[in-house]
Formats: sequence, structure tokens, C-alpha cells
Amino acid sequence: MAKPRKVIKTGNSLAITVPSGLIKDFGVKEGDPVVIRVNKSKSSITFVFSGHPRQLSLIDKTGTKD
Repeated sequence: MAKPRKVIKTGNSLAITVPSGLIKDFGVKEGDPVVIRVNKSKSSITFVFSGHPRQLSLIDKTGTKD
């Protein structure tokens, strides 16, 4: 189930927080490398942690889930 998240300001950057349960499930730790793949036509971003793709969906511009 997708839960809305807010974009927050952190220093001179913007960030989107990730729920702690999801971080635990993926085993992500501070400082871990991540590859970010952007698909503008689908309004989606895929984050790849430790060589295993896991997609975190964004809400598209029409307000529906991908």
C-alpha cells in the first residue's frame, strides 16, 4: 500500500523520507551506495541497493499510483 510522503528540505537539498520498516526490510544502512534510475515518462524512480533492484513508486502527475 502506498503511503503519501512529503518532500522536506535538508540543508541546501530536498529529500523524501523512507519509512523505517522499509529500510529494515531492505537492510539499508547510512552510507550504503545506491544507484538511482529515473524514468520521467512514468514519473518513477528506481533505487538499487547492494546490486538488488527494488522500486519505490512515486505518485504520477494525475494523482494515481504507477
